[in-house]
Amino acid sequence: MLITFKSKASTEVTMYKEHARRVLEMLDKNVDQGIITPAETAHAIALIEAAVAESKAHPVSEEVKRDIDAHHNDDRDDNDHEKVETVSFSTRVYPLLEMLHAAHKMQREVMWGI
Repeated sequence: MLITFKSKASTEVTMYKEHARRVLEMLDKNVDQGIITPAETAHAIALIEAAVAESKAHPVSEEVKRDIDAHHNDDRDDNDHEKVETVSFSTRVYPLLEMLHAAHKMQREVMWGI
């Protein structure tokens, strides 16, 4: 499932719910719908930036890995796996963090599920 964050301060940001959950729980927000008010944006930015710094300090524990057992021919006798792709927490959260910075600067709210 996807979550789309909206703000009049920037373009929409769409994330998988499972990835947005970490950020929203950090902010004590409901995952299904909610709002970050202009008064809350500075605190939200600080919390997310601290989590990003922590994830960069411990990159191995923060990797999100994708390992697909993909066979490349019709006989299914090619046992080579696709390369594992990693996407860091900081990469996933960057668009939302940019939205929060813009919302803070313009004193706008950030909403989702509404």
